[in-house]
Amino acid sequence: MKLTINPEFKSIENELIDAIENFDKRGQLLVKGSRNTIKIFQSSLGELNIKSFKKPNFINTIVYRFLRDSKAKRSYDFGLRLLKKGIGTPMPIAFVEFSQGVGLGKSFYVCQQIDAEYTYRDLVENPELNHHDEVLRAFTRFCYQLHENGVEFKDHSPGNTLIKINEDQSYSFYLVDLNRMNFHNQLSFEQRMYNLRRLTPKKEMIAVMANEYAKVYTEKSEADIFQLLWQYTTDFQEKFHRKQRIKKQVKFWKK
Repeated sequence: MKLTINPEFKSIENELIDAIENFDKRGQLLVKGSRNTIKIFQSSLGELNIKSFKKPNFINTIVYRFLRDSKAKRSYDFGLRLLKKGIGTPMPIAFVEFSQGVGLGKSFYVCQQIDAEYTYRDLVENPELNHHDEVLRAFTRFCYQLHENGVEFKDHSPGNTLIKINEDQSYSFYLVDLNRMNFHNQLSFEQRMYNLRRLTPKKEMIAVMANEYAKVYTEKSEADIFQLLWQYTTDFQEKFHRKQRIKKQVKFWKK
């Protein structure tokens, strides 16, 4: 086991090791996916969010060992880079990698647990949500901050931004699922809009986001922003639903 720990959390190293070694037996289950599992563990420095990545296939065991950083390491490194840029994400605490023969086996990413009131998905699914317009506009400004810092969050989807309401009724946003990210000196207008294409299929939400983005991004008009963002959004939705139809057809013929 190879453990890399944030120096600020060195005092709980033994607790971290114990949690990783007993991950399958203990902890509060938060997410059980086909690829990854997330659990919450208690520690003397608060709750830990531990994400267990599925063992990679044979080729990727070699790739992640010698040619590319593991998903756990990328999550940790990218989290630290985001915080240095003033962008919200749960505090990275550690990552752990296990060897499997000559390649990479299981890996884990550990960060602080954030108890947020919403995710962006709640805005999509519940238009009657309290202060819906206000939260959506604050989220749009958060996206602008990402883009101004050259951050291309490749998994910028509805469930990957946590939204927390602060005591002063302002909003804080935290990116999660960090392992797919690019950093640029500057993002073009097209890159910015393309990065937002997966967030919502609702035209009325795209209109609000275009209106708010135009207030802070003065290089393009609101109409230009809406037109391109809606084009990228509809293109993504069409491809997504086409894939879903193909999957259903394949399952049908396999029966």
